Amino acid sequence: MKLKIYNSKSKFKENFNPIDKNKIRMYVCGPTVYDRAHIGNARPVIVFDLLYRLLRLIYKDKSITYVRNITDVDDKIINRSINENKPVNEITSETIRWFNEDNDYLNVLKPTHEPKATEYIPQMISMIDKLVSKNNAYVLDDGEVLFSVNSFDNYGSLSRQNLNSMNVGNRVEIDKRKKNPLDFVLWKPADKNNIGWNSPWGYGRPGWHIECSAMCKELLGESFDIHGGGIDLLFPHHENELAQSICANDTKQLANYWVHNGFVNIEGQKMSKSLGNYLTVEDLRKKDIYGAVIRFVLLSTHYRQPLDWTNRKVSEAQNILNRWLSFFDKKDVQIHGKPTKKILEALCDDLNSPLVLTEMHNLLKVEDFDGFINSMVFLGFTPNELNKKSNIKNKFDENNIHELINDLILARQTARDNKDYRKSDEIRNRLEKAGVNINDLGENTKWTLKPFFNPNKLLEEN
Repeated sequence: MKLKIYNSKSKFKENFNPIDKNKIRMYVCGPTVYDRAHIGNARPVIVFDLLYRLLRLIYKDKSITYVRNITDVDDKIINRSINENKPVNEITSETIRWFNEDNDYLNVLKPTHEPKATEYIPQMISMIDKLVSKNNAYVLDDGEVLFSVNSFDNYGSLSRQNLNSMNVGNRVEIDKRKKNPLDFVLWKPADKNNIGWNSPWGYGRPGWHIECSAMCKELLGESFDIHGGGIDLLFPHHENELAQSICANDTKQLANYWVHNGFVNIEGQKMSKSLGNYLTVEDLRKKDIYGAVIRFVLLSTHYRQPLDWTNRKVSEAQNILNRWLSFFDKKDVQIHGKPTKKILEALCDDLNSPLVLTEMHNLLKVEDFDGFINSMVFLGFTPNELNKKSNIKNKFDENNIHELINDLILARQTARDNKDYRKSDEIRNRLEKAGVNINDLGENTKWTLKPFFNPNKLLEEN
C-alpha cells in the first residue's frame, strides 16, 4: 500500500518514495532537556511514533532507522544549572530519565538512535570549520562564528519566507556585527567556568541549529528521507539546518520530506505558565489520566492541525477506551498486531488518525473483534500498558478492593431503602469515578471493574 505524506516544503501531499526502500531513514527533533515535557512536547513524540510503526509495517522492521536527538547543552540548561547550583549533567540526566518515563507511560517505541548533542561536538566543529573555509560562515573578533544567509541563494525556501520583507529587529536589538540580521550562530564563546569545548575559534559551545545537522550526517548520511518536528521548528530551526547542511555537505537536499505537527492549546488558549495552564505529562499522570487516554486525545485531531486539549476530550477518551479495552478479554482472538485494511488505508493517507478512530468504532459495530484488537495493538493501545502503570498493588490487594466495593454497594442500598437518594447518588458517583460499573437488577446490584479502575478514588469523598 502506497504511503502519502504532506511535505511542508512543497506544501502538497506526496507519494512517499524512499531514497532506498531497504534503508528508510527518519530524523525527528527531540527535547531540550532542562525541564519536564509538556503536553505540546508529547504530540510529536506520539505522531512520529505512529509514523514509525507504519513504516515498520510497510517496509521491513530492520530497514527503518529512526533518530530522535536530545539537546543536552543549551542556555536554558546552563541557566538552570546556575540558578539551582547543580552540575549540568545532573540536570540533563534527571530530565532525560523523566522524558523516558513519560514515553514509556505513553507506550512509545524506542527510536533506533537517541543521540545526545554533547556526544557529537567534534562532528559539529568539523562542519563549522568547513563552512568557514567555504565562506558560508565568518568569525567575529570574540570567537563567535555566524552562518552567512547571503551565501545560500535558497535560504527561506523551506518555510517560504519572504526574507526581504521580514521585520527583523522588532522584538530584539540587531547585532550590528552581523552581515545580515538573519545570520545565525554556529559557535558561541563561553566563559571557562561554564560548560564548553576547545575549538579553532576558542573555548565555547555550539549553536542549537548545527547540532542536528552534525548528528543527521553522522547517523543518517548527507541526505535522507524524512525530517520531522513541531511546526514551531519550521522557521528558523529547520530553515537554518537545511541551509548549513546543504552548504557543508555539497548536496542538493537534506531531507526529501519535511513533516511537521501542529500546536497544542489548552481549553482554547495558548499554553503558558503565566496563564496557569501549563500542562506536563507528569501532571496528567498524577491525575490518574492513563497514557492510553493521552495518546488517544493527541491522535483525535489530524497531526497537521492545531489540537485543543480539553477536559471534555479527556473524559470522552477515557469512556471510549474503557469500552475498547474490555474487548481484550476475547479468548478466541489471535493477536498479531496488524491493523485492518481500512485502518491501514487511513494511516497511509497522511496519517489520518481521526478516520482511524472512526474505523475502530465501525469494527465494533460489525463485531470484527479480531481486526479491532489487532488494530488496537498496532496503534499502541494495549491493556498491558495500563496494568503495569496501575497503582492498585501499592495500597490494596484484590480481597481488600472487593470488600471495600461491596461495603459501598451495601451502604448505597441502605441509603436507597431509607430514601436518602442524595447519599445513594454520592456513593454511586464515587464508585463510577473509581472505575466501577454498576448494574442494578431489581433489589440486587452487580458490579464490574473498568480497565481504568483506580481504587484510590474509592476513598475520596464527593
